[in-house]
Amino acid sequence: MKWSTSRLGGLCTKIGSGATPRGGNSTYKSSGISLIRSQNVYNDGFHQDGLAFIDNVQADALSNVELQLNDVLLNITGDSVARSCQVPEGILPARVNQHVAIIRPEASKVHHRFLRYVLIEPAMQNWLLSLAGIGATRNALTKGMIEDLSIPLPPLPVQRAIADILGSLDDKIEVNRKMNETLEAMARTTFRSWFIDFDPVHAKSKGRQPDGMNAETAKLFPSSFQDTEMGKIPKGWTVKQVSEVADINTWTLGKNDDLNPIEYVEISEVNRGDIGNIQIFERGQEPSRARRRLRHGDTVMSTVRPDRRSYFLCLQPSPHLIASTGFALLSPMKVPWSFLHAGLTQGEVFEYLGQHADGGAYPAVRPEIIGQLNMAIPDNDAVLGAFHEVCAGLFEIADGNRRQTGVLSQVRDSLLPRLLTGELSVPTSRGA
Repeated sequence: MKWSTSRLGGLCTKIGSGATPRGGNSTYKSSGISLIRSQNVYNDGFHQDGLAFIDNVQADALSNVELQLNDVLLNITGDSVARSCQVPEGILPARVNQHVAIIRPEASKVHHRFLRYVLIEPAMQNWLLSLAGIGATRNALTKGMIEDLSIPLPPLPVQRAIADILGSLDDKIEVNRKMNETLEAMARTTFRSWFIDFDPVHAKSKGRQPDGMNAETAKLFPSSFQDTEMGKIPKGWTVKQVSEVADINTWTLGKNDDLNPIEYVEISEVNRGDIGNIQIFERGQEPSRARRRLRHGDTVMSTVRPDRRSYFLCLQPSPHLIASTGFALLSPMKVPWSFLHAGLTQGEVFEYLGQHADGGAYPAVRPEIIGQLNMAIPDNDAVLGAFHEVCAGLFEIADGNRRQTGVLSQVRDSLLPRLLTGELSVPTSRGA
């Protein structure tokens, strides 16, 4: 059955974007009222990483863009234009800045979750991207463009049923994402304890058994410290730059490389370990910046706006996988890949790189800046081996979750247009 269509503006009680408080990000608070920015809005859901906060006075000045439960968010400017998600209840109360539009559907006409799926359907995404590129130097969607969108409009019970089917897949995807956050946080916390705070060495220097560590592993750590340019590090350990333990950008796609098709990863599709979308190109049709070839164990970090933490760990990649030249690829030479990845994804690393980024609208760091970062390297390779034994499995489980998420996403994306066009019928016995 082919559904009728309707103009979006006639189905909503509100469509509009917000603003950034006077003073910009320098006025953000450590807690308070949530301020949603484009970096929080993804087609696979809302990402809380980097969520900003404002105080009550700032929020009152933005009272006209206060979010409500069931609002749909749509990015309307920049590289992330057209990305859309639902407002999660847990971040309310909240406001949006000028790069994000609020779309508030009228409940008696269109189901909020159904509308979100309409907006992320591939044909709609392509249409939104084409609209955003019209007549401007920067991608942008206007309020008028959004209001004029034509969307399919099956009966409400059918809308709810479609939302339930697709939502069950997205719910599993979200479970995987949260599990990965926990797994990777465990690995980074272990790295910090062993190689930044040196907790096992502090414990042994006081005659104590290190917490959460068996006696065999504890024996690998010294019981005293030495002074270095990094401050005090464990006795016998060495300060080395990242470039001394890892290669940087050493494998590049050449004109004569027999590689077709190209599976391309762009910076805008990467966020804190996750790749949102991999574009497929016939050889010769790929963007000129598709040049970084990937190997197992590479840590891939964006050099553009590094404080936004666009990175991922490459495990068992397709031989056709190529990353943008906007990434720095760090391939471990003298340390395990788990050690390198956990060390380079510590919060202070991104803060440091952000401080050293230069440029205008898109500040960037040179790959050498990453290579100049110092790390405390154990004199005993068995310490690195013990860390890899503890933490590599955490990263591998997370990678398995991501691969499962990829399959679930493909199923969802395959069902999505068929459900929205009425090609597939759905049961409607379930309630709202």
